[in-house]
Amino acid sequence: MAKELLDVARIARLVNHGPTVLASCRHEGVRNIITLAWCMPVSIDPPMLAISVAPARFSHHLIEGSGQFAVNVPGAELLPAVWHCGTRSGRDADKFEGAGLTAAGAETVGCPLIRECFAHIECSVVDSPEEGDHTVFVGVATSASVEAEAFDGHLRLVEPYHTLHHLGGSRFLSSSGELLTAG
Repeated sequence: MAKELLDVARIARLVNHGPTVLASCRHEGVRNIITLAWCMPVSIDPPMLAISVAPARFSHHLIEGSGQFAVNVPGAELLPAVWHCGTRSGRDADKFEGAGLTAAGAETVGCPLIRECFAHIECSVVDSPEEGDHTVFVGVATSASVEAEAFDGHLRLVEPYHTLHHLGGSRFLSSSGELLTAG
């Protein structure tokens, strides 16, 4: 097979297959949700995650100010809400209301969880290096929860627990193999 050169500005689309998540945050009484395709584990002991957020995003200010965030894992059926939270600014309106999502109490952080998501990881920021045009918020996991039938020591990608994977633009792939288009 012949390979072709790819514009390096598009490299994220080659490795961007991790689940798309909804990161929730709150600072000084203001809450928000940001859709992120850039979320990854960075340590097993202690358990840590990193999310990458552009400084211009409203959630960046909230996470920076509070030092906390929650990673919520939506099922594929939440694509309309995921798209809503990724294409609107929390500066203009409450994304929980606009996306039809329900805020739920967290165990260890001051930001809300998203009840409709099937898994949640609560994090306290321990580092936030600026890398290129994004800040990488590294958080130590302080609590995690998951729907029992979706987890048996490993994530079970069975109905209705199919993750969303952003392929770029409005294209997503469900872990069931279904190609989805948002918007």
